[in-house]
Amino acid sequence: MASFNANASNPDDRSGGQVHGKAPPGTLWIPDGTFLMGTNDKESFPNERPAHLVQVRGFWMDEHDVTNAEFSKFVEATGYVTTAERKIDWEELKKEVPPGTPKPDDSALAAGALVFTPTAGPVPLNDLSAWWRWVPGANWRHPEGPESSIQGRENHPVVQVSWHDAVAYAHWAGKRLPTEAEWEFAARGGLESKRYVWGDEFKPGGQYMANTWQGLFPVTNTAEDGFVGTSPVGSFPANGYGLYDMAGNVWQWCSDWYRVDTNIEAASKNVCRDLRGPTESYDPGDPYAPKRVVKGGSFLCNPSYCESYRPSARRGTPPDTGSSHTGFRCVISGDNAQVIRSAGSELSFTKSTSSDQ
Repeated sequence: MASFNANASNPDDRSGGQVHGKAPPGTLWIPDGTFLMGTNDKESFPNERPAHLVQVRGFWMDEHDVTNAEFSKFVEATGYVTTAERKIDWEELKKEVPPGTPKPDDSALAAGALVFTPTAGPVPLNDLSAWWRWVPGANWRHPEGPESSIQGRENHPVVQVSWHDAVAYAHWAGKRLPTEAEWEFAARGGLESKRYVWGDEFKPGGQYMANTWQGLFPVTNTAEDGFVGTSPVGSFPANGYGLYDMAGNVWQWCSDWYRVDTNIEAASKNVCRDLRGPTESYDPGDPYAPKRVVKGGSFLCNPSYCESYRPSARRGTPPDTGSSHTGFRCVISGDNAQVIRSAGSELSFTKSTSSDQ
């Protein structure tokens, strides 16, 4: 049976994965623990199975997803240009498509990103192109396209950021992206093998616990939970470790390469302690595009389609892709106490030298 250290996020109680010093601003302590990662639930996707024991060392994790306001400070300080703001490099793109694929027109290689677009009526749910459009000019400042903005959404999670953008921000902040195992352990909040990060009931006491899709997907979101798109961070209850939005709102980048068989390989070990993840991506359904892991689901998740706001749910996404429903949060290793700065503050900091990314 998996064992848990229930010290949660109290920075003054560190019997699990002891570290010294105050919590880096905006982070919470996630204690050491061994847990059942993945699931054996038949109501899950094959890439989530089987459940297997994983041991995680203590670490600090951002209390919530990186927001537009926080990402703005990073861009202002560094002049960083995100992937979606750069013209697509055909020499790089052609490595991710079947050999012999002709070069598209230059207009199709303009800077942009994927934007969710509701359909006029029911469509087959096995064709993502029915509700995703490539929109030139869409980026983190203009999530739905050039005419949109993040004004009034400063406290929403930043979206339209690629894995590379997330890593760049993390390095600037003296942090890193979580491994998939760290992310799932933190998401479970000390609970063992529960379907959701808060328990087994989707709406305990009739209360919505996460920003997800209600209504007919991808046609109409009835917004019974109060939101049609992204929501401000912290709009829903925190999990057992005090972390917000570990289910729904936006998918979150992890450091790991994505493989459909990761859990099968890990289950062959008694207790998996190597959290570095796979050395390469593997997805036979899309063999030419390398992918990184995203976790947590988003405001687009619905039981009729994916229900990926469960902690065991996982997906692979090309690291150069931005979309309307993908963001990130960062972590700091428990043995790395150099960080003395929150993103955008005036204090100095030492960047992590971790090779995880």
